[in-house]
Amino acid sequence: MDEFSTNIDYPNFGFEILQRDAGSFARLGKLKTPHGTIETPNFIFVGTKASVKNLHPSQMREAGTDMILANTYHLYIQPGPDLVEKMGGLHKFMGWDGPMLTDSGGFQIFSLGTGTGADEIKGKGKAGNKSLLKIDEQEGAIFKSYKDGSICRLNPEISMEVQRKLGADFVVQMDECTPHSAEREYTEKSMHMSHRWGDRSLQAFEKTHNGKQAVYGVVQGGVYRDLREMSADYTRSRPFFGTAIGGCLGGTKVHFYEILSWLPTRIHPDRPVHLLGIGKIEDIFEGVKQGMDTFDCVTPTREARHGRALMKGVRGGFINLRNSQFKDDPTPLDETLGLASSALYSKAYIQHLMKAGEMLAFQIISQHNVAVIARLMKEIRETLRNGGSLDQLRKEWLPD
Repeated sequence: MDEFSTNIDYPNFGFEILQRDAGSFARLGKLKTPHGTIETPNFIFVGTKASVKNLHPSQMREAGTDMILANTYHLYIQPGPDLVEKMGGLHKFMGWDGPMLTDSGGFQIFSLGTGTGADEIKGKGKAGNKSLLKIDEQEGAIFKSYKDGSICRLNPEISMEVQRKLGADFVVQMDECTPHSAEREYTEKSMHMSHRWGDRSLQAFEKTHNGKQAVYGVVQGGVYRDLREMSADYTRSRPFFGTAIGGCLGGTKVHFYEILSWLPTRIHPDRPVHLLGIGKIEDIFEGVKQGMDTFDCVTPTREARHGRALMKGVRGGFINLRNSQFKDDPTPLDETLGLASSALYSKAYIQHLMKAGEMLAFQIISQHNVAVIARLMKEIRETLRNGGSLDQLRKEWLPD
């Protein structure tokens, strides 16, 4: 594997491992950015279009949020990176003063664009409508805008330029995200292209690098161990600030966890590791044990829109507030969270709001769910800090 020609420094960023778990690859860390320092393991809440659904930034802060992700693909289409840059970048545009990450846009191009959708990439579901017209290694992905049908293009250089204009602290190399159904031959070919795109992303990043951003490389390779290890070696050999684990992670939990187990000894040991698009409570525990430092997923707010409130100590990790048992339940969601929305409103009232079509219901549940995940990450960090058992903590959160 050819070495990248130059090194890249990240003067305003840092990652320090404070403590390691004796029984796993889990570690307590400190992640420094120009917009503040946060502790890891941590959760990056998804604000796809520069907005976390139903919540404004002060509500996110109140719920314990440390970091937010925005989506390059969607912001590229609407309102466009030039406008965001003109408005002072994402932080100023959306009123969030903490750390931020933008993804490369590749996941959306290849999930929405090929019609597979996120579920199929992760091993479930079926293909839908297609907007991807062409993939060319040099030119990149040519696709139709879902907004107006116009022809758009995204390649490593464009992705890095768009992310530079958006202005998040962390940016991600351009890569192709292969679906669960992809054959080995295609997965390997795609992985090598993603590595070459990674080098082009670094070169494009370096040209305008001013210390305000840091770039993550992505481990691809699908469900094949040798490819995953090869891709991990690639990211380790390049001057990325951090490592992101992407692509298809198998069709079952067992396979997913097995794929994660291949990586801790192969990826760069001193860099922060981000697990892309994963956010269920049981998956967070497993990811932490395999050395993952940050996670992102739409789960907290998406579950809220289905009436599901995340709960510690409840089988499955949530209750469905649409169920009839809550029709006359006078108890609040959780008085121990220190959050008004979780303590003031009865489950009966929230169910009434949902039946009446009132948006307040989804705002209450969304903020509650964000706070629950923030508490989960805090308790994981405290367990690591105190040398406690992650398995015991998992049982407290998810009883059998």
